[in-house]
Amino acid sequence: MTPSRRAALGAAGALFAWSFVPKFAYAAPGSRDPRFLLVVLRGALDGLSAVPPLGDPDYAGLREGIALAKDGPEAALPLDGFFYLHPAMPNLARLYREGRAAIVHAAATGYRERSHFDGQDVLESGQPGPGHTENGWLNRLIASLPAGEGISRKGVLGVGVVPPLVVRGQAPVLGWAPPRMARAGVDLTMRLADLYGQRDPGLAAALQQAIETEGVARRSGMAEPKGGGGPDTADGMRRIAEGVAGLVGADDGPRIAALAFEGWDTHANEGGAKGRLANLLGGLDGAFAALERGLAPVWKDTVVMVATEFGRTAAVNGTVGTDHGTGTVAFLVGGAVKGGRMITDWPGLKPEQLYQNRDLRPTTDIRAVAKGVVADLFGLSGPVLAEKVFPGTGDLKPVQGLVV
Repeated sequence: MTPSRRAALGAAGALFAWSFVPKFAYAAPGSRDPRFLLVVLRGALDGLSAVPPLGDPDYAGLREGIALAKDGPEAALPLDGFFYLHPAMPNLARLYREGRAAIVHAAATGYRERSHFDGQDVLESGQPGPGHTENGWLNRLIASLPAGEGISRKGVLGVGVVPPLVVRGQAPVLGWAPPRMARAGVDLTMRLADLYGQRDPGLAAALQQAIETEGVARRSGMAEPKGGGGPDTADGMRRIAEGVAGLVGADDGPRIAALAFEGWDTHANEGGAKGRLANLLGGLDGAFAALERGLAPVWKDTVVMVATEFGRTAAVNGTVGTDHGTGTVAFLVGGAVKGGRMITDWPGLKPEQLYQNRDLRPTTDIRAVAKGVVADLFGLSGPVLAEKVFPGTGDLKPVQGLVV
């Protein structure tokens, strides 16, 4: 794409698309109209702080300076008597009690090194290792749905100025970035589309899709510039969640989306009940609340999956933080989640039970969790999931019973 094309698409309102998508085919009355949102936490979430195993006798000794407690004014929130939830996440605790949230602990992709870039590549590509492909598993999921089916024709929404890897590919991609400056008017966009209609049909099609997506954003109240922080702040997470809910919740909007929150690389001054990680977890908790509000009419058919590239070390480092690790947690939230439960084969925290004597040992593959969710939501068969969406995972069975 040349700089002039980039400028034209930017003038269209920072909305991008790689193919013209017809109007959405509405679901039959009474049938499920599923929504699936993937939230990537970039930087590697400390799962032992987000969902501390306070019932494990080795937990407190590993977490010196940041350990959470069952009692006191900043006590962790009880889940099942063994696992607790960080006190910054009361909304998630409520959803868990209501049976609308499940937590997968000791989870990871198949990646076992410690590079953020490679770890995110594996998480978003759905491949066994980094550098295998330039397309993502959500895009391949869309491409695997029946031809002409409404969800596949509407495409996948990628949030950000540049679409995340997980949505890239041959299937239709829509894009939205939270507005922070005045947007170009629809009339300018239409004139640009007319100008390039004869010279560049591909760009003209992208501009046409931008006009349609901009219309959805305006009807949802998400097209006006707003202040606030970025995707590593509580306000930024909330605004992004509100925008995604407005688009995905619209009758003529996309049904599948991916977004990312930044800042989870807590090498120093991570904090315990309060501090840097607590602020981030509070922002994520607020994003859950914003999604629940914004998607209220379709919440019963919605699953929000939260994943990160890898976890962090079990022990605290010399700067009261944690370094790159392996096992962590994944969250499933939404009205379609069969929740109120912890999903884990807990490996324990004794030195001999840790991975490489330093990390929480992963016992659940995040790809198995994703396979279980999308199989139930979208009716994809095991062979399609193993051969197209997550290639080479024929021996990796989907986690069953995640969706009601």
